[in-house]
Amino acid sequence: MSMNVMVTGGAGFIGSHVVDRLIQEGYQVSVIDNLSTGKKKNVNKKAKLYKVDIQSRGVGRALKAQRPTVIIHLAAQMNVRLSTEDPTFDASVNILGTINLLEHATQHGIRKVTFASSGGAAYGEQDVFPAPETHRTDPLSPYGISKLAGEKYLAYYSHETGIKYVALRFGNVYGPRQEPEGEAGVIAIFTRKMLKGEQPIINGTGKQTRDFVFVDDVVESVMATLQPDVQGIYNVGTGEETTVNECYTLLKEFTKADCKDLYGPAKKGEQVRSVLDIRKIRETFGWEPHVSLKDGLSQTVDFFKA
Repeated sequence: MSMNVMVTGGAGFIGSHVVDRLIQEGYQVSVIDNLSTGKKKNVNKKAKLYKVDIQSRGVGRALKAQRPTVIIHLAAQMNVRLSTEDPTFDASVNILGTINLLEHATQHGIRKVTFASSGGAAYGEQDVFPAPETHRTDPLSPYGISKLAGEKYLAYYSHETGIKYVALRFGNVYGPRQEPEGEAGVIAIFTRKMLKGEQPIINGTGKQTRDFVFVDDVVESVMATLQPDVQGIYNVGTGEETTVNECYTLLKEFTKADCKDLYGPAKKGEQVRSVLDIRKIRETFGWEPHVSLKDGLSQTVDFFKA
């Protein structure tokens, strides 16, 4: 009997790649997604899709029907800017949705939850570069706060009920199927505009840095932490700082666009520098990012071209 896994947000960018990988490895997979940003066409045909909101009772029904051992919880309001404009909506999805999921998970005997947290947003402006998991957490956006709250609720439920959890603090994930709303949405936005012959705008100076990590590497980090006894918080990134300007230049090269370098005002709640220390996940699981920024961006451009 193969392990049964449920992926929330499985129709989304990262989720759909995780679902593909699980199916490839012979897992039984079901998906919960309200399809607000996820797309049905992203969902592997071998996975069972429940069109359910994580804030609803339908979560309990799906869990009862599927009886997964593990939930990979990726469903979220993931737009940092939207979180600053509508903190209530952000909290209702990311905090109340997570509590709802955990309530149902404990009722239905789920043994473990792997949670997509945020490495960039949770730390806020860094004191140390790259930031280890022990770095103080002072999020600059409601999104960062809600992700951190998710981690704290997982720890609480784990303590109270014995359900195990892993929180993966992702860097700025990019790659094929990416939506422009996400944390690394800048890559999708630049690529789409460049391919259409439109003029992208770089926010602020473009000197702000991010830890851009390719989606396939992120998927492997999720796979690495599926072992039943694994617990805790792990950064998932490359440990390398890249400026938005560097990204822009590479994308211009790969898309062969002739747009100008146009700068606009900086955005609220955006950090100046962000880069993650990945020693913990490397030492624990031997996980390493394998895809370089150049290769990753080139694969992403190829996907958007098609």
